[in-house]
Amino acid sequence: MEFGQEFGNYKNVVCARATDSKIQEVAQDGGIVTALFSYALDEGIIEGAVVAGPSDEPWTPKPVVATSKDELIAAAGTKYTHSPNVWALKEAVRQYGLEKVGTVGTPCQMMGIRKMQLYPFSTRFVADKLKLLIGIFCMENFPFASLETFTQEKMGVNIEDVTKMDIGKGKFFAYTGEKENTIGLKETHGYEQAGCNICPDYVAELADVSTGSVGAPDGWSTVFSRTVEGSEIFKAAVDAGVIETKEFDDSVKPGLGLLSKLAKGKKDKSKKEAQSRMKMGLPVPFDKYYEY
Repeated sequence: MEFGQEFGNYKNVVCARATDSKIQEVAQDGGIVTALFSYALDEGIIEGAVVAGPSDEPWTPKPVVATSKDELIAAAGTKYTHSPNVWALKEAVRQYGLEKVGTVGTPCQMMGIRKMQLYPFSTRFVADKLKLLIGIFCMENFPFASLETFTQEKMGVNIEDVTKMDIGKGKFFAYTGEKENTIGLKETHGYEQAGCNICPDYVAELADVSTGSVGAPDGWSTVFSRTVEGSEIFKAAVDAGVIETKEFDDSVKPGLGLLSKLAKGKKDKSKKEAQSRMKMGLPVPFDKYYEY
């Protein structure tokens, strides 16, 4: 596999971050999801976005239909347990009456949405209203019970006291106020969702725009513009000064190499797992994918 193929189809890749200080304060990294949806709302490209918002329980996200910048900011930040955003798309269209909708999701959620758009038999009044899909890089996702277990037992931290979570440099981070609590990422293996082990997509290849921290300097995000629509919206946001970018020059190219390694590694790992399951006679949803 040549360098770059593991990233899927894309038109451009840059380092980027939001210019709005309010977004920077709450953003996980570069604040691209919040900034891009805010711009799309202001320009009438979308009327609302389904995002992973807070719930009554700590670190248990729920899908929220955000129709203002304040609502987007309130939902900012990565949650490492599943938020069923796809489920709420129908609510955004039918209950909120939105004609132009955006959403953010993991690679597996992007796969589901694209299938829905290709075969919209039961979602024909939803599929054609999706105008901006932002995918987030994802190696694995954890059930809430798993998050609670390894933060408590391996880190000695009550999950209710955690203010931010992050993954990077081979570690899982849980912040309690100013204190940084960490464990090696290998210690979280076995706690992830079972389906993550056969997912071949790390960089959300089917999104309009995909983004994540890996590959970019601290405080920035790596951003892939993938579709014509996604590229046009992202470029317009940059031209409007909502997002600032810098190219992958010699100072940040090593990060792109790391991203390549992780993306390829997830494909190779998922292929081995899928082949193992197929040998046991178990159904694998991506079986044709593994024929490369």
